[in-house]
Amino acid sequence: MKNFSVPAQAATAASAFPDLKPPEKPPEGRVGQGALSSRDKKRMRVRAQREAARQRGSIRASALSFANMHCYGELLHDYFQARKEVFIDQLEWDIPQADGMEFDQYDTPQCRWVIVHEYGEVLAGIRLQPTTARCGIYSYMLRDAQRGLLENLTDDVLFMEAPVDPRVWEAARVFITQTVSAKRRFEVQQILVSKLIQTARDEGASHVIGIVPAIWKRWLRRLDLSAVPIGPRFRVDGTHSQAILFNLFKAMN
Repeated sequence: MKNFSVPAQAATAASAFPDLKPPEKPPEGRVGQGALSSRDKKRMRVRAQREAARQRGSIRASALSFANMHCYGELLHDYFQARKEVFIDQLEWDIPQADGMEFDQYDTPQCRWVIVHEYGEVLAGIRLQPTTARCGIYSYMLRDAQRGLLENLTDDVLFMEAPVDPRVWEAARVFITQTVSAKRRFEVQQILVSKLIQTARDEGASHVIGIVPAIWKRWLRRLDLSAVPIGPRFRVDGTHSQAILFNLFKAMN
């Protein structure tokens, strides 16, 4: 495949690499002639926690891994089902599936799956993977595209050589399900991106790269984020996309 000519943006892209008030303490009371029993204190504590949760809203964001997925019941299974519904049923991508779930060669123990959910229903998700990842002949999506290993992505997807750096992680399979109403979509986007940033930082990352829809500038602006393009616009599976990079320590501080 013919290589994409490197524009002046490449230099800019290359240079980009290098915080609820606590519930009030319940007043001391009396049970008969004594202080509150331990059972009553526990009930008051649980009631206060439930009220705090109600005030925060019912949407949650979790970062799952092979090490902690057992703590979340069927959430990871439901996440892969949601991916299948979005990318295969809705967008009609020609990608692997089995038992009603979508997956690929990058869903390994090296990943972190950021999942936004509500009462067990998956609302949105992102897969995070270090650019140092290895599994057989594969590394991570953007680098493997550049190496010519992926049929559905061009090898000129980046302006520069794909990084291999523990401080740089790749975000892929970004989605919000159709069950999210238009008026809640921005809230879900905020929660998803905030958890992505927190998770990547916790893993020692300073930058995230990934492929996003070509209208990325519009929705990143709404989220008060900034990024630089690190590749040309391209069309895949009917969608115009582009590779971008953003600095985690300039995001949502």
